Order: sequence, then structure tokens, then C-alpha cells
Amino acid sequence: MRFGKTLRQSVYAPWKDKYIDYSKLKSILRDDRPDDEDEPWTEEDENRFCDEIFNTQLEKVAQFQAEKVEELRQRVDAVFEKLKESPATEEEGTPKSDEEKKRLKGLEGELDTITNEVKELQKYSNLNYTGFLKIVKKHDRKRGDRYKIRPLMQVSLSKRPFNSEQAYSPLLNKLSLMYFAIRQQLEEPGAADTAYPVDPDSQPETHNGERYTAHKFWVHPDNLLEVKTVILRRLPALVYSEQSAKEVDGQHDPTITSVYFDNSKFQLYSKKLEREDEASSLRLRWYGQLSQKPDIFLEQKLLHDNGSSEEHRFAIKEKYVKPFLDGEYKMEKSVQKMERKGQSASDVEEFRSTADHIQDFVRDNKLEPVVRANYVRTAFQNPGDDRVRISIDTDIAFIREDTLDRSRPCRDPKEWHRTDIDESNMTYPFKNINQSEVSRFPYAVLEIKLREGGNRGKRPTWIQDLMGSHLVHGCPRFSKYVQGVASLFEDYVNRLPFWLSDLDTDIRKDPQVAFEEEEERRARRAENEQVVGSFLGAKLGSFKPSRSSPVAKSYLAERLAADQSAAQSSPATGTGTGTGTGTGQGDRPTPVEEAGESSTTAAAGTAQTNGNGTPHPDREINYGTLSSVFPGFSLSKYSKARRAREVGISLPPGVTEPTEWIKNSGPLQIEPKVWLANERTFLRWQHICVLLGGLAISLYTAGSAAGHNFLAQVMGIIFICISIFAGGWSYWVLRKRREMIIGRSGKDFDFVGGPLVVSVALMGALIVNFVLAYRQAFHNHHAGNEVADMVAGVLNGSVEVGDLR
Repeated sequence: MRFGKTLRQSVYAPWKDKYIDYSKLKSILRDDRPDDEDEPWTEEDENRFCDEIFNTQLEKVAQFQAEKVEELRQRVDAVFEKLKESPATEEEGTPKSDEEKKRLKGLEGELDTITNEVKELQKYSNLNYTGFLKIVKKHDRKRGDRYKIRPLMQVSLSKRPFNSEQAYSPLLNKLSLMYFAIRQQLEEPGAADTAYPVDPDSQPETHNGERYTAHKFWVHPDNLLEVKTVILRRLPALVYSEQSAKEVDGQHDPTITSVYFDNSKFQLYSKKLEREDEASSLRLRWYGQLSQKPDIFLEQKLLHDNGSSEEHRFAIKEKYVKPFLDGEYKMEKSVQKMERKGQSASDVEEFRSTADHIQDFVRDNKLEPVVRANYVRTAFQNPGDDRVRISIDTDIAFIREDTLDRSRPCRDPKEWHRTDIDESNMTYPFKNINQSEVSRFPYAVLEIKLREGGNRGKRPTWIQDLMGSHLVHGCPRFSKYVQGVASLFEDYVNRLPFWLSDLDTDIRKDPQVAFEEEEERRARRAENEQVVGSFLGAKLGSFKPSRSSPVAKSYLAERLAADQSAAQSSPATGTGTGTGTGTGQGDRPTPVEEAGESSTTAAAGTAQTNGNGTPHPDREINYGTLSSVFPGFSLSKYSKARRAREVGISLPPGVTEPTEWIKNSGPLQIEPKVWLANERTFLRWQHICVLLGGLAISLYTAGSAAGHNFLAQVMGIIFICISIFAGGWSYWVLRKRREMIIGRSGKDFDFVGGPLVVSVALMGALIVNFVLAYRQAFHNHHAGNEVADMVAGVLNGSVEVGDLR
């Protein structure tokens, strides 16, 4: 189906005037004219087309999408405020009143309306994004001999990320939490702890009866080694296939090949991309080279309407693949083998049912191999412990495996795979095939799977730090099959994945920026969970600022400092005009306390304000931190002490205030370079001390040998004193810094007194030396002039020799 027809059929009626005017752009491009050689394409025509697509159509779509996102955000916040006004959960066993149930039903209806509009907006963004890429591809194909604008369009789309998951993730997170709260309240009392809100940034999966939450990321090649190092410190590399272990001899990561199926209309691709209910994908997978007769697995992945997925698979020999796909083989030999081994009837029946279901699925949808994904996988997992499973796929290449072009098929229609690749044991980067049939993915793909169960929602701290670091780029819905089809069959499909725009940008991030963005996202989610938890009478989550910032700063600490500054700038009554409560000058925390808050504050601060304390119009208020729900909520030492003074609360009997920070209570672990740095500084000072001492002795000795030169002797004594001070100062600093290192002091390690004294003393000694030397030279010069005058008087007879006596 042509894209123009797809666009007309997919238009959401209320927004029909806001879509890209694809037909108008085609008309300007003269795409409807088969032969326009008599009317050449001029620079004026090019300017008209570019002005229309960039300044009119692209701006129209981007502006409308931004306005709708803001409108939906405000509507979500409005429903969230209504939910916060709801009474807390009654005691267990007490049913909700009919009026409260009706009110909750109304809120759920509002959420349904918002959710439907969010879905429509996502479809709108994706459809327009595809339209812009389609029309510029037509332009470059038709007018590309003189003008090419596809690279410019890709840059423009990357600057207007309306087709990005990040544009909708905060909305979906908040909607998920509100749905969870409302539905728990409408269920039977006491059921509030039986479920947990789904994180839209993750994907539930089922493997061997166990439920996992999968998180997917891209890794830039510059960060790949560091990511692997972070993981290897906690999890060992895993050889998880006997075939791969034989192939690589346990020394290298296995190469995995997946051949994906679809039909000529790419229906499986469209359903998977649009996340339709019961969307499926089918693939053949094996490890290593096919010539080595590896185990081949036929796998079907099902995506359910609740967002979770499950996988069915079975092993099949290479010689049976083609007959099975053609419906001529029913896996009878595998069934007989299972029966001979004495496997239970239920296992045999389950195997037969899975094979029949997949075979019917292939026949009903007219599926055939269309694309191959080849990559190298590194897996990490503790042996015998599958709670955390991590894999990194590198050297990813997508290869056409289709026969869509009957005149020049990529694969022999009589075969189920490309024999030109498998018989020659071709490997990455596949230079011996037509390069238009291969697409190489520029990044590595990191997938983290966490088993559900136990303390739901919890994950290891190091994994949480890795997922929020600058080393990875989140892409929660990434699919190798979707990427392969989008990159190789762009002319055959009318929808493209949202992450394509990210491929045209540099995914590397500044460490500090990435840290602050992740902390802000966690703080927003913690606030929302806190509100929902207070509504349900349960604790859904908590937030602690990370300590992994490169400069030891945190989003919440900066917000808290800004609020305190605004409060302290208010009148002396101690009450600020913002969302927080100010303190008088006498209650201002000391610098040490402020430094402590940056690492110990659990949750504090509100939305950023203007100078007068009123909320900034461009800032989000409801997406702030926990203090927007509980204005006085803070776990810092300063805030606890202030609250204790205000309400006069004393500690219980037998409880004493801690004298040591928690961060100082563990075993002392200091890197050797810290000790060596301290000793290296001491040795540098000793070097200066030796130089000054040697200079002093030389001056004093020279002054004594030259007829008791007083000036030289004085300067030698002064330099000896400076040298003695420098030696004593350096030893004191060595001991002091050693005590600070052992005590884990957070104070500054700089001691400016000693260098300042030595510098001033040397400068003073040099000035005194210059003054005394100048005076002595002046005196010698004056005495020499008097002698010369007397000698001249004797010679001319004006002075008698006796007068000289």
C-alpha cells in the first residue's frame, strides 16, 4: 500500500488539518507527472519545495505535537490533583461508599480519555515522521542529481523530537500509577498489595514460567568497554550454550543468527510496531556457523494486551526446516523420540501443540524469511542464579533474506536461508554480498532482565546506577526485527519506529548532565508513588539521591539550596512567600551542615521559583519532589534539628544522638594513590627545604671567607630560618592530612598558611638584601668620589699633603 493511502486511512478526524500535507508536497515535487523533461527543475522550484516542507509542514506538525503534549500534561496533573484530594484507604474490610466509587469511576473514565489521546498522538507523531522521511526520499530519488535534502531533514527531525519515547514517558508513568491506585481502590479491600504499577520504560516477559522485566539500552562503542567492566565486577561472563561452547572453545563470545519471518505486506512488522493486541513474531535462531550443524530453534514471541510477552520454541534439525515450513512435516520423529525417552504425556502433548500452532501460524499468514540479524552476544549471569540476566550484543548486522523481487531474489526461493552466506561461513561485516542488502547497526544493544518476585520494584543499586548513567542510552521498545525491516525495507512499509531519529544524533552524554536527568526522573516518580501510596495506605517506593555524581552534586540538593535561598531572602519574620518555609538568620545552616545535606537528604525541595518565591511559570510543579506533597518533609540532619527545636521533641529514653555519619561507619578502604599523593607533597616540600638550606650555608660560608661580610651572613641566617620552617610545616601537614584521610573528613585538604609564610619571607629577604646592597654600593661610590677630589687637590696645589694627615 502506498503511503499516501495509508495516511488518508489513518488520519484521526479531530486533527485532520494538522497532518503533513503529503499530496501537496508530491504536487510541488511533480511526482504525479511521469515525464517532465520538457519542464526542468529549477532553483526556484527547489526553494519552493524546501520552504513548504521545512517552514510550513514541519513547523505545523512539531508545534501541534508540542501543544498537545502540554495540554495532556495539564489534564493529567488535574486528575492527579483530584486523586490527591481523595480520602485515604479505610480500614481493611470497610467497603467504599457508592459516592466514592462513582467518583473513582469518573476519574478512571477521564484517564481512559487521556490515554486514548496519548495513543492517538503517538500514532500521529509516527505517521508524520514517516511521511517526512518518505517525501524527502522521493525528492532525492527524483531530484537528487542536483539537490539532496534527506540529511538536512534528519537533522531537523532530531532537533524536534516529536517522534520520541521520551516525549511520552513522563505522561505514561503518571497514568500507570493513577490507574493502579484507582483500580486497587475499586477492588475488594485488602487487595492493594497484590499488584504493582507497570513501568512503561520496561517490558514484562515470561521465560520458563518465570516473569522478568526487561530493560533495553544502546551503548556507544566508546563506552562499551567501560560498561562491560562495570558488569564484570558484579557478574561473571556466561557460556550458556553447549554448541557455542564447542564452537568458541570457551574463549570467545558466540555469534548468533536469527532469521525473522513475515509476509509480503509486512503485517507482523506493522502489528509489532503499533503494539497491537496479540502481536507475534517468528524466527529461526542458531549459534555459530550453520555448516557446523548447530541446534536450530524455531521461536514464536507473543505480545499480550497488558504489555507482557511470552515465548514458545522448540528445536528442529536443519533438514526438517523446509518441510516443516511447507506443512509437509509434523515433527513426528521428535515426538517419537520424546516417547522413547519416557517423557510424560503432558510434555509430549505440549510439544505437539506448540509445533502445530506455529505451523498453522506460518500457513495462515503466508510467512517466509525476510530479514536476518547477525550479532555477537556477551552474556553475564551468576551460575545457578537467574535473578539478574544481562546480555550485550555487538557487531549487529541486518541482511535481506527475502524474495520480494522475483526477478532478483536475495534468497533462493527453494531454500529457507541464504546459502551464499552460510555455505561460505561469511561473518561480520559481510563485505562479499551486495552492500544494498546489508545494514550495520552503529551501537551495541544492552538488555537487562530482572526476575520479578520477592520485593517487587527493587533492583540492585549498581544496576540502577548503570541504567541511569551516561554510559547507556535508553530505548525500551527496541526490536532487532523492527530495526532490520525499517532499515532495509523502507519502501515496503508505511510506519517507522520512533528510535530512528536517535540514530542521527550522538547518544553520548555528559556524565553530570546524565546524572542530573536521571535523578530528576527518579524524584518525579518517587513523588507520584508517594502520593499514590498515601492514598492506598501503603508504601510503593522511596527515593534516595545517588552518590555517583562526578562532582558530588544532586538534583534535590540544588533544588533545596534554591528554596532555602529564596526563603532566607524573605523578611525577618521567617516565613517565605514560596512553597517552602523559611528560617531566620539564626537558623541558617553552617557550611558543614549544607555539605552534609547534599549526600544525606532523602527527599526535599519543591519546584523551582522566581526570586520572589512564587512558582516559575516554565517549571513543572506537580513533577517536583516529595516536598510538593509534604512541604516539611526532609531527612537531613539540619531539618531534623530544626523540627526538633520548633516542636520541642526530645529523643526517647536510652536513645542518644549519633555522633558518626553512616558513611563513616563501615570499614576503612583507602586507595594507595591517596597515601602516595600525601607523601609526594611532603617530599616536594623537603626538596625545597634542602635547596633553601644549601643556599643559606653557601651564603653564610662565603660571607665569612670574604672578610666577615655582614650582609651575606645575615641573609644566610634568614634563609636557614625559612628552611627550618618549611621542614617543620611540611611534616605537620603530612601528619594532619593523614589524620583527615583516616577520619574521612569532608573538609578541604588545602593548607595555605605555610606556602604564604614561605613566599612572604623569601620576598622580604630579597627586598632587604636589595636595599642593603644598594646602600652599601651607594656608600662605596660616595667615598670613592671624596678620595678622588683630595688627590686632584694635591696635584693642583690647592691642598697640602700635610692637610691630608
